[in-house]
Amino acid sequence: MAKRGKPTRIEPSFDVPARKRSSGELRVDASDRVAAAPRKTRKPAKAGPARRKQAKKKTTRKRGGFMGFFGKLTYWSFVLCLWGGIGLAAVLGYFAATLPQSSTWSIPQRPPNARIVSADGQLIANRGLTGGATVRLDEMSPYIPKAVIAIEDRRFHSHFGFDPIGFSRAMITNLRAGRFVQGGSTLTQQLAKNLFLKPERTIERKVQELILAFWLETKYSKDEILEIYLNRVYFGSNAYGVDAASRRYFSKPASDVNLAEAALLAGLLKAPSRLSPARNPELAEERAQIVLASMKQQNIITDKQAASAMTVQAKKAKRFWSGSEHYVADLVMKQVPELIGELTEDVVVETTLNMKMQHQAGEVIANTLKEHGKARKVSQGALVSMTPRGQILALVGGREYSESQYNRATEAKRQPGSAFKPIVYLAALEAGRTPESVRQDAPVRIGKWTPVNYDRKYRGPVTLDTALTKSLNTVAAQLVMEVGPKTVVETAKRLGITSDLTSNASIALGTSEVTLLELTSAFVPFANGGEGVDPHVIQRITSKGGKVLYERQQKPIPTVIRQRELGMMNAMMKHVITQGTGRAANLGSREAAGKTGTTQSSRDGLFVGYTADIVTGVWYGNDDNSATKKVTGGSLPAQSWKTYMTAANSNHELARLPGNYEPQVAAVPRATPQAGIGGNARDNASDGDVSRLPASEQARRRRTLSEVDGAPRPTGNVGGQREKPRSILDIIFGG
Repeated sequence: MAKRGKPTRIEPSFDVPARKRSSGELRVDASDRVAAAPRKTRKPAKAGPARRKQAKKKTTRKRGGFMGFFGKLTYWSFVLCLWGGIGLAAVLGYFAATLPQSSTWSIPQRPPNARIVSADGQLIANRGLTGGATVRLDEMSPYIPKAVIAIEDRRFHSHFGFDPIGFSRAMITNLRAGRFVQGGSTLTQQLAKNLFLKPERTIERKVQELILAFWLETKYSKDEILEIYLNRVYFGSNAYGVDAASRRYFSKPASDVNLAEAALLAGLLKAPSRLSPARNPELAEERAQIVLASMKQQNIITDKQAASAMTVQAKKAKRFWSGSEHYVADLVMKQVPELIGELTEDVVVETTLNMKMQHQAGEVIANTLKEHGKARKVSQGALVSMTPRGQILALVGGREYSESQYNRATEAKRQPGSAFKPIVYLAALEAGRTPESVRQDAPVRIGKWTPVNYDRKYRGPVTLDTALTKSLNTVAAQLVMEVGPKTVVETAKRLGITSDLTSNASIALGTSEVTLLELTSAFVPFANGGEGVDPHVIQRITSKGGKVLYERQQKPIPTVIRQRELGMMNAMMKHVITQGTGRAANLGSREAAGKTGTTQSSRDGLFVGYTADIVTGVWYGNDDNSATKKVTGGSLPAQSWKTYMTAANSNHELARLPGNYEPQVAAVPRATPQAGIGGNARDNASDGDVSRLPASEQARRRRTLSEVDGAPRPTGNVGGQREKPRSILDIIFGG
């Protein structure tokens, strides 16, 4: 079989020269074509992408120019905004998921405030974490919201919680400065941050702040947002809200703030602590000028108003609230939890305080220290004044509250000195003595203790009336030993002394420490007819809505001093003022009684006295217990007591003190020597008449005791040397 060759494909072509055709082939040559007009020879067309690119260039050239560029810009701006919006929504959604559900959102309750008022309704102080009460927008000066909006958020009434213009301006300012110098937050954003968030600078907090601001804008009106903001924002110096700030810096309510003061308050919001007038009044004033300029630029105020306000200089505010009434406010806030528990709502505390008398008391203490403090080396003073029913009318705890908040009237325990002696004498009268009972004013030794009189002089036999009038220490010590220190302590407790008292002989001179409030309250029964009292300052506590949470109930009044002893004590203590150590406290035609008190080295000077309507105690001394320069109870304390009581009693008619005691007329008998008293054994053995002895011998033997009423003699050795054997008292007192 013959081998076949591989067939060869022949492509048709019109350009190959004619060849010899086989008999079966069909061929077409040029002569067989249809005739056509001759064409211009063209270059072969470019294929694929190159051709499309060229077409695009032609289209671009057709659409070129400004409109084409604008269209492209519009297109890409739309695309960017679309994707930006999607991204922002995603970010907001993410951080919104970290917040609680919006259905649970609510404005947190403002920390409770206690509005403390006087007996006639005058505001004493606000106490609470905010330092002020909530006030409505229409209750505050209209300058305040205008100033705040002008400097903090001028488009407050037109934006929706976020101000794009203000935000952009702040960002540009910060970029130019290269640091954070301006914030772009609206008042709504600031409120959201203050109410709900921590003051940290993070993207998460900023986004959450924006979300909460949107919610506030949909939930509350612009006025409501502004009112909440102005009552919550911090103004420095522990003042939250406009009312607290205006009272703190200007000592007036927010309703009375003028334009210059409003500008100063608005300026504080940028940096409350640094710009506080209590810290830097110059910076506060500079910032206030900027606020006024902004208000003028926005036509909120006129040129004349701005010029007038700019001339007002900011005064340096006290570091703390100023005024003696704040001592009372602090005392009230210590007692409120004991009466109604911890505060959970705003309350009104009605007190017994008389604001007029309170201001008078504060001025008396401050002026006395200003005038005599340096010369007499005394730096502090205190005063307590109350009615015969124990209602506190005035209380001053120190020279100036803004300088020291320590209350020396209620917290400082100091020795009362001779101001304690009326308690000793009352115990003696209750044991049977009378004002006419006689004791020997002579050196007394009780164990190792030898009391001496202030002037270091001795007067021989004296009545108890004279001894109290002259404040003789030797007689008081004898009386304590006669009735017993324990009896004196029990008498003090009955009259209202609550501090621990040491039951020893020196209690006669007031060596156990008490507060001025305690000591003053112990004198009240002498003024009210012998009835015990519970000194108090809170009368009633109500909620802001008027619900009574506490009201003081009248308790049964116990009798702590019998009428016999009451008349005797008032008769003797009247003589202290008219004839004795308290003459500087004499009120003239108005009947008054009281007692001076001076401690060792004149560390403390006191005077406690009373009329039929008011009982008042005054103290002067130093916090470090250093000695004053001869400040006795009969000097500055008695003088201040008179100044205050003259004004305090001006609205009261003249009235006599309770008790009707007619003193017995009796002469002090000649001293008769008694065995074991007044000298050695040889002198006491003599039975002769002392009057027949030489004058020098009479003076030596005058150290004996004798009583008109025959009361018991004091135990212990009075006026001479102790002889053997030792007595039981010697053993007790270590002699």
